[in-house]
Amino acid sequence: MSQKILLSAKEINIILHRLACQLLENHMDFSNTVLIGLQPRGIFLAERLARILQEEYLVKNIKLGFLDITFYRDDFRRGDKTLQANTTKIDFLVEDKKVVFIDDVLYTGRSIRAALTAIQSFGRPMEIELLTLIDRRFSRHLPIQPNYKGRQVDAINNERVSVMWKENDGKDAVYLVDKV
Repeated sequence: MSQKILLSAKEINIILHRLACQLLENHMDFSNTVLIGLQPRGIFLAERLARILQEEYLVKNIKLGFLDITFYRDDFRRGDKTLQANTTKIDFLVEDKKVVFIDDVLYTGRSIRAALTAIQSFGRPMEIELLTLIDRRFSRHLPIQPNYKGRQVDAINNERVSVMWKENDGKDAVYLVDKV
């Protein structure tokens, strides 16, 4: 199994600041916008973006939540192993809010489809946008595209994109891993 680095910690930091600026440009004061990190790996990106917006751009009252989509996926009963759900933490209504889904890698689009179904339990959003660190554009099974993307990657099906976060993995990096 070989791996190639796609993004270093410095490049990730630059991309996170660009994404935060794009969010700020489109949502300004965030009074009607909520950020929802998709469990499990999107929460690290969502927390990092919320921190940048609050600490460096002085945005007040950012509503940040985490959404588990495990049992909303269309493939959750296909495997032999028992799935373990993650924690959903949304302590606000999304009714008539602008929701920004945040995930680390957009691959087939099935996770986003599941998130679209799952979020309905918390109200009916005014609109939903998608922010992703990595967009694997040639692997889509559903017609889903990000509104904000950090980097577009052309990976073939036997390659996997691995995103590492210092909060969880001890360092920031993105790798392209050959599964063969």
